[in-house]
Amino acid sequence: MKTELEIKDMHCASCSSTIERGLADLEHVEEVNVNYGSEKAIIHHSEEASYEELVTAVEREGYSVAENDEEDEGEEFDYRSEAIKAWIVTSPILLLMVEMWTSLNLFTEIQLNLLMLVFATPVVFYFGRTTHLSALKALRHGNFNMDSLISLGTLAAYSTGLMVFFTGIQNYTGLGAMIMASHLVGTYLEEKAKGKASSAVEDLLELKASTATVIRDGEELEIDVEEVEVGDTVVVRPGEKIPVDGTVIEGSSSVDESMATGESEPVSKEKGDEVIGSTVNNTGLLKFEAAKVGEDTFFSQVVEMVEEAQGSKVPIQSLADRVTHYFVPAVIIIATASFLAWFAAPDLMISVAGLFENFVPWIDLAHDPLTLAVFASVAVLVIACPCALGLATPTALMAGTGVAARNGILYRNGEAIQTMKDLDTLILDKTGTITKGEPEVTDVVGVREKVLYLAGSVEKGSEHPLGKAIVNKASGEVELSEPENFESFTGKGIKASIDGKEVFVGNSKLLEQEGLEESFREEREELESQGKTAIYVAESGGVVGVIAVADAVKEDSKEAIEKLEGLGLDIWMLTGDNKDTAEAIADEVGIDNVVAEVLPQDKIGKVEELQERGRNVGMVGDGINDAPALKQANVGIAIGTGTDIAVESSDVNLVQGSLSSLEKAFRLSNTIYFKIKHNLFWAFIYNTLAIPVAFLGLLHPLIAVAAMFTSSISVITNSARLRSIDL
Repeated sequence: MKTELEIKDMHCASCSSTIERGLADLEHVEEVNVNYGSEKAIIHHSEEASYEELVTAVEREGYSVAENDEEDEGEEFDYRSEAIKAWIVTSPILLLMVEMWTSLNLFTEIQLNLLMLVFATPVVFYFGRTTHLSALKALRHGNFNMDSLISLGTLAAYSTGLMVFFTGIQNYTGLGAMIMASHLVGTYLEEKAKGKASSAVEDLLELKASTATVIRDGEELEIDVEEVEVGDTVVVRPGEKIPVDGTVIEGSSSVDESMATGESEPVSKEKGDEVIGSTVNNTGLLKFEAAKVGEDTFFSQVVEMVEEAQGSKVPIQSLADRVTHYFVPAVIIIATASFLAWFAAPDLMISVAGLFENFVPWIDLAHDPLTLAVFASVAVLVIACPCALGLATPTALMAGTGVAARNGILYRNGEAIQTMKDLDTLILDKTGTITKGEPEVTDVVGVREKVLYLAGSVEKGSEHPLGKAIVNKASGEVELSEPENFESFTGKGIKASIDGKEVFVGNSKLLEQEGLEESFREEREELESQGKTAIYVAESGGVVGVIAVADAVKEDSKEAIEKLEGLGLDIWMLTGDNKDTAEAIADEVGIDNVVAEVLPQDKIGKVEELQERGRNVGMVGDGINDAPALKQANVGIAIGTGTDIAVESSDVNLVQGSLSSLEKAFRLSNTIYFKIKHNLFWAFIYNTLAIPVAFLGLLHPLIAVAAMFTSSISVITNSARLRSIDL
């Protein structure tokens, strides 16, 4: 079972790690992913773990579970409102600081210190109340979070406003207020930016149709899309969104399916064709029978898969998780060490900081050791930024999977995105992957119109797939007649009367049976050498031509395979077809490695064989018989069309059903992974450089808090750029 919880009160990556550990400790929980970026927890568990038990585990760690999204919108508004009010109250402190740094002498020293307390107190304790309560709540549960650092930093700075009356310490009370006000601004900006980066699902939901027109009791009714039932007749006029999945029963039109497949060209629809919910009907009126509604629709499956991918983790994130787990406690220890170093060994610290005094304007080493110790330790506390580390991976995943979904590429988990970049071998199933998966007429030998007329008319009485392919081709070019006296001969072919004449469609055995001379033999053998099925068309007077039927190669397969090889992939083709057919298809698309006549249950053996050679293998297939091999491969890629995306054994689903989208999936996975590495690099570098600088007293705490949130926002913004990439 899978349960998704929306978590409230998470303020940094260490929060998500804490919740994750708390849920993972439950007996019946199998896997947990808590995403700080999306503020959601996805828990895979057995039926024994109840919803209430999961919620209790979250609350036990000091957090809560939201019931709806309205609370989040209100929370963002509160951050904005609180930040504005906090800065209004803080603004007089700026004037008081000018008084302290200049010789205006408008107030006595005691008056200045008292006024600082008057204005700083409401900012630190009232507007900063949620920060302190969050830190206290974490402490009660034996944890520390980002708010713990801000709370300690502001309280330490504020305390100097009280100590100034008893010691010679510098008054940093106003600085504490400014840190808290800046923290509120930064949190608001971070929440806002995080919302934009995580809007992939919201963007998808905006594409969903809200109403549907159905025919019930002979009348057209407009109802909510959630009220459509399987079997309803749905009417869609030009320009309207198709509300649910179904099959056309009347009318013809072109449909924009770009939101589902990423394909910009409209798709023609007529009776018998499938339509996908939330796509747009362009030209004609369509009536279709609803086949999938509610959570069963293609659109709902896409949203679910995107959400699950966004809630998953990329292996590279494990390093960031380990760091953030120990990060906040480590920062508190470093801040304490900084305080002790400046207070207990001021001469040593001053000698080091003094090297930079002429370059950094806020360094004033003339202060007493206690002032210098508070200054440095507060800077260490507020500069530390586990948020950037926590946001580096999920924001890139959220933006990247959203782009992928809009292009018909559905990653099921983050691990697949990272693993795809390491693949060096790609196995392609032939039928339905490289080829279209259904037979069609490829060649006509003889007088084209006559051959198609006779063969198509006779095959109208056949149910064989090859016969249907001939009828489809012939009916598009000539007007067919109805066959009479239809007769089928197993393993040989069929015969029927057309316009009073006997016509035969079949192989050489049928000709031999009917005493007909086998002409066009060379043409037949040439077609068969190309992997095609060659069928004779004859009248009582002799053979009039040959029709070749084959599972045709998809239009983009050859070009896509060339591009995949250009990415450094070793391409293999795997098929159950005979060797001649397999090699003919392989030659056409440019594949050198071919394994033919493979049973479905043996496909997994080829994947294992290549893996034993040290290869990282991707397997691409389109059917249930490919499922074991898809599961065994390092990355299983299911290729399908329309609403067929429910291959549970795959890691990636390609909705469009073409190898061109596979090449896009490889490029996109590389881009997402690079973006994650880029984010993590800057987050690590930021903390690696910033904390030592603060330790040495070279960083002003106010600049530190601004830089802290700038780093988080830069990571979010960097990830959001993924949304604008052109595949």
